[in-house]
Amino acid sequence: MIHYMTTQGVGDAWVGNELRMVTKAGIPVRLHALNRPASTYFTAADIDALNRATNVIYPLSPLRALGAALAAPIRFGPRALAALWNALTGERESLRVRLTGIWHYAVACHWAAARRGEEVHHIHSQWIHSGGTVAMYGAWLLGRPFSFTGHAADLFRNRAALADKIRRAKFIICISEFHRQFFLKNGARPEQLAIAYCGIDTRHFTPRRRTRAEGEPLHILSSGRLVEKKGFPVLIEACALLRARGYDFRCTIAGSGPDEATLRAQIAAAGLDDRISLTGQALKQEDIPEFMYSGDLYCLPCVWAKDNDVDGLPQMLMEAMACGLPAVSTQLVGIPDLVIDGETGLLVPPEDAAALADALVRLGDSPELARQLAEAGHIHVTKSFDIDSCLDPLLSRFGTALEQPL
Repeated sequence: MIHYMTTQGVGDAWVGNELRMVTKAGIPVRLHALNRPASTYFTAADIDALNRATNVIYPLSPLRALGAALAAPIRFGPRALAALWNALTGERESLRVRLTGIWHYAVACHWAAARRGEEVHHIHSQWIHSGGTVAMYGAWLLGRPFSFTGHAADLFRNRAALADKIRRAKFIICISEFHRQFFLKNGARPEQLAIAYCGIDTRHFTPRRRTRAEGEPLHILSSGRLVEKKGFPVLIEACALLRARGYDFRCTIAGSGPDEATLRAQIAAAGLDDRISLTGQALKQEDIPEFMYSGDLYCLPCVWAKDNDVDGLPQMLMEAMACGLPAVSTQLVGIPDLVIDGETGLLVPPEDAAALADALVRLGDSPELARQLAEAGHIHVTKSFDIDSCLDPLLSRFGTALEQPL
């Protein structure tokens, strides 16, 4: 059995998509989450069933966690003392990370105690911050191998005990070439690393671009959680530049999140209420194609947020390209693996509203270029980012883990 650790289960869309493929491959898996998700990005029955079957760790009383930590040397022997010593003395990024890691050691003691009667061939963490710490210590206590997939906030904004996690990982899944180079620079061995893109099921996305009538405004689409790293303020600035140039357009931004009020205020202050529509509603996975079919191009101008959060490789970009839209994004983290500038889309520097406006006009004024990029983008997504094949490196390693004796 593969035990799969997350922070909020299928509250992250990628968890549901990846576990669908793991299950389809015949690999037995059990999903664990620190917290129950408040909502999901799915309406599908299989994901609902997965959500209901998830083992949720919190709430967990400090007394129960402390009791599990005190009992750990009896339950797990010297491994418990070694893991505790690591929590107390291992290399850490800050005092806060140290204290949080000690708590997560206690959580891992509680979690691992409940696994003693179960088959545990391997423990994999999707994201490598808080849930990854529990997974690492849980694997240590149980004497089982551990691996992880790193993304963005978990590697930068919320980095925790990364050096130890790299050293202890049986393997590490990299979601782009950027990530592979990042792990190598941080001490990973080349044989530990495998690139497995966070792909999509391209069968759910049929290329179908609308035909823009002569004189009709260019319809720009964007979507995602309304947070700084998505770069929506830069898109709004670019739209203001388009209006100043007298360019005819409209823009729809789909999504919800903590920055909604700030973005609405920016739109109003720029006098763009008649040009930009902010839906305030997250897109369900099943509703994405119809949304994409309503626009002429897709733009996601990601930035490196001030709190050090960043997108690793946005799934929504893949979905837009799979639906046949030409894409505009930024030269950041893993995005150039997907949007190859001038070949499968257009890339601009992060936080450069003028360059973004130029790219939007370039596509809007050149239907032939837009068509070429859209077609090449669709081929690239289908070839390299289809979930049926891009997860093969992970599935192969899970299969090998299941062959090992308990």
